Order: sequence, then structure tokens, then C-alpha cells
Amino acid sequence: MSGPQVAPVWRRRLALGGAIAVLVVLPLIPGALATGSVVDLVRIPVESIVVLLVLALIPWRMLRRAVATAFGVFVAVAVLLASIDRGYEAALGIHFVPLDWLQLGDAYGVVASAIGPGPASAVFTAAVALIVAVGIAAGWAALRVDAALRRRGDRGRTVLATVTMAWIVMAAVAPPLRIQDPVAAAASATSVGSALSRAVSALETRAQVARDVADDPFAAVPAPDLLTALQGKDVLFVFVESYGRVALEGDGIADGVNGVLRRGEETLRADGYATRSAWLTSPTYGGVSWLAHSTLQTGVWVDSQAVYDLVVRTDRLTLSAAFGRAGWRTVSDVPSNRHPWDVGTSFYHYDTLLDATNVGYRGPSFGYARIPDQYTLKHFADQVLAPSDLPVMAELDLVSSHTPWAPLPELVPWDEVGDGSVYDDQPARSQQASEVWKDPKTIQRYYGRSVEYTLGSMLSFLENVDDPNLVVVMLGDHQPAAIVSGEGASRDVPISIIAKDPAVFDAITDWNWTAGLRPSDASPVWRMDAFRDRFFAAYGAAG
Repeated sequence: MSGPQVAPVWRRRLALGGAIAVLVVLPLIPGALATGSVVDLVRIPVESIVVLLVLALIPWRMLRRAVATAFGVFVAVAVLLASIDRGYEAALGIHFVPLDWLQLGDAYGVVASAIGPGPASAVFTAAVALIVAVGIAAGWAALRVDAALRRRGDRGRTVLATVTMAWIVMAAVAPPLRIQDPVAAAASATSVGSALSRAVSALETRAQVARDVADDPFAAVPAPDLLTALQGKDVLFVFVESYGRVALEGDGIADGVNGVLRRGEETLRADGYATRSAWLTSPTYGGVSWLAHSTLQTGVWVDSQAVYDLVVRTDRLTLSAAFGRAGWRTVSDVPSNRHPWDVGTSFYHYDTLLDATNVGYRGPSFGYARIPDQYTLKHFADQVLAPSDLPVMAELDLVSSHTPWAPLPELVPWDEVGDGSVYDDQPARSQQASEVWKDPKTIQRYYGRSVEYTLGSMLSFLENVDDPNLVVVMLGDHQPAAIVSGEGASRDVPISIIAKDPAVFDAITDWNWTAGLRPSDASPVWRMDAFRDRFFAAYGAAG
């Protein structure tokens, strides 16, 4: 008779033990994600104590279920925020601001390009299921432990009071004793609180940015006085994706990249070009390239999506708008864009927007960077630069060096680029992203090779375009992710000006930039938002 009654007791005890473990561990996950240490899972979470205290005071079962559900949602949100924040720190070197949630769609697109749409969807679905499971498990555990404490009456209340007092004592003595890792923890509350604090800080930043946007010394400069020293010249602002300081200084990367630049300097010198280089400090790291682009264009420090969304709704004078006012034909060439880009006309005021849909490319896809940079430059030279009756100002985004850096294209003879079908067999000759991203050393090697390819494409363009009035401002938008640039890397990117006319460099003598395509340790380092005003001042706008 006793046998059938024993099993349910053991099952109840096992379930209670599991509920206690869940109630202890799940609220601590945000702390472990923040530090990267499993030791942070061995703590007493205040969130679980609080929910048990609240449940103990509620006599109505339905209300207890509602409280437990709210607790589960809170823990799930905390884990979600901590997970996203961890990803942002690893990829971009910044903390996640909830106001920037729209960026998550772009992050998914990068993952899909790296591992394929199918695996990316599977990862996304698994992540959503895991977060939902965390919420359900936390709510269930709170109800299960509360029921067990109720069954034990005074003994249960004594246990809960003892744990509560222990947490309070440990939390109180940790600061004066300088205990770095106290047993008392509030990881989930800290995760949610930090996210809210960052959101509030972002709102305050937006208010300051609004004041910065309004304070523009060049907004009222008459069009005839803008950029007078560059009249008649074709001026190209060329962003090399992920071209950061590590490309020129990183072990296993710099030798190849510097080799391309050395050979390029020799060829350019033979063709009559001169070059000057320095460093800019980017507002972003590892990705979110448009923040850097808008910072350079506006002279405003755009370091988050929230700030970007604010700035592009203003009438701040951009480089492209200034060139347009002064008589240039303005062009944006972004081969990674596949959808309409309203900001290109409403804010940057480009006359022409080129993207993946309208440049006639008939070749294979190279992942995220679908169109090889050499094709982008050849099409621009043939279809925009050569036939234009007006001087051209353009921003060109070279994206073959965009993560995941595989598969990689190869340079072909300039006159064989055609419609891009010449590249048909190239993707198969490269390792694919799913293979490259299995090993950090391989990732770093492919990053270096991608930068070499993009710089080689740019040099091929300069060698083959016969334009004595050409002025090129070539720069990186940000450093690559930490897996390449390393933890704690700077945000510096190279910038070079390339031209044949000595007057272009006479105007910037006081910049003290370094001769050549490679800035040195002694080269100036400017914040990227300083460039616009100095460029305007050097080339004709009197702000």
C-alpha cells in the first residue's frame, strides 16, 4: 500500500527542487551575461525573494498567478535585454539602447548574410522560444515555491524571512568590506534598470543634439561662397567598409594591407597624384555604418540610431547638400541598398541615388556585399563620371569589406568588368562565410583580404580614370568587430585625400596630414564630426 504513495512524494520533492533552482538561476542570467562568468550564477537573487514576499501576502489564487506571470515577464525581459546588450558589446563595442530597437532588423540581415537565411531563421526562432521558456519557467517556479512555503505554514514563513534577512545583511556588509562579488545579487533588476537609464540618457543626448544641429555656422553661407576652391572638380567621398586602424597595424592583417597601399602610392605617384593621410575617430564600432556617414556629412556626433533619426529630420547642412547648392551634380552610390532610401533625397539632397537595383549588375551575389566594389567603381566611372556635363560630388560606399568578409571577389582586368557576369565562377573559389566564421584566425585573415580587395579596386579605379580634376576623400567608417580588432580597440579609422592638383593640398597645409596613403602614429587624430567644418573652411566657406 505504501509503494504507490512514495513516488508522488519524490516527484513533488524533485519538482520543488527544480523550481528552487529555476527561481535562483534564471534571474541571475543577466549578471552572468554581463560579466561572462558562470560564477555569477551562484548568488541569491533579490528579485526571487521579492516575488515570494509579495505572493505570501496575497490570499487570492488568481492574483497570485497574475503576479507570478508579471515576474516571469520581468525576468524574460531582463534576460533578453542582457543578451542583446552582450551582443552589442561584442559586435559594436557599445551598450544597447532600447530606443535603437529598429537596428535589430539590420543585425538579423547581417546574420542571414553570414550563415544563410534558413539557419538565421532557425537561430531567431530558437532565441524567441528560449526567452518565452525563461518567462514561463520563472513564473511557474515562483508559484511552485510559494505553494510549498504555504503548505509549511509558520516554518515556511520562517525560511523565507531568514533568506530575506541573509540577503539584506550580505548586501549591507559587502560595500564597507569591499567585497567585489557579494552573494546578494539584483542582476535582473540591474539589467532592466541599466537599459532604462541608457534610454533616459539617450533622450537627454537627443536634446543636446537638437541644440548642436541648430548651431550651424555654415547654414547661412550663400551658395556662391561654398566650396569655391573646388569649383570644376569631381569630388568623391569614398567610404571603405570596416577599414579601421587594425587594418594597418594588426598582426596577420597589416602586412598585406600595407603592401597594397605601398604599391598604390608608387603607382599613383607615377600617374601624377599626391596623397595626404590622417586618422578620424568614428562614432561607431563594428557596424552601423550610417552613423559614421552622417557624422562626416553633418559635423554632428551621431553615435546612436536615436540621434540619427533626429538629425535626418532636420535641415542641417550636409556636405552633399552644400555641393548641390554650389552647382555640383550630387550622387549617392550604395550597392548594399535594395530598398528605397528616402533620407537620400529628403535630408542629403542627392540628385541621383544608385543602389543594387539600378546599376545593371548581372553577376553572382557575394553575400551581404552582393556587388563587388570593382563593379561599383567601374559602373560609376562609365555611367556617372565620364558623361556628366557638371562636376560631380558623390558618396560611394565600398562594401566588399563588410562583414562577414566571405565569399570574396577577385580583381579582374578593368576593361573586362562588363555587366558583372565575369565574376560568375568566383564565389565558388572562395571559402564561404559559414566556414570562415568557425575560426577567429580565419576570420581575421579574410577581413584583411577583403580590405586588400577593396583598396585594390579603388586603386584600379584611379589608374584607369583619366580625370585631372578628380579629388578623392577615402576613409574607413569604423573598426571591424572585436573578433578582429580586439577588445578595447580604438575607434580610429584612416582617411586620405588623393588628387593631382597641388592647390588641393595647399588649402590644407595647416592640417599637417602625413604624405602617402598610410597615416602614422604622429598623424593628427580628429573626431569625425570635426571634418565637415574644417573641410568647409579650407575650401571656401567662411562660417
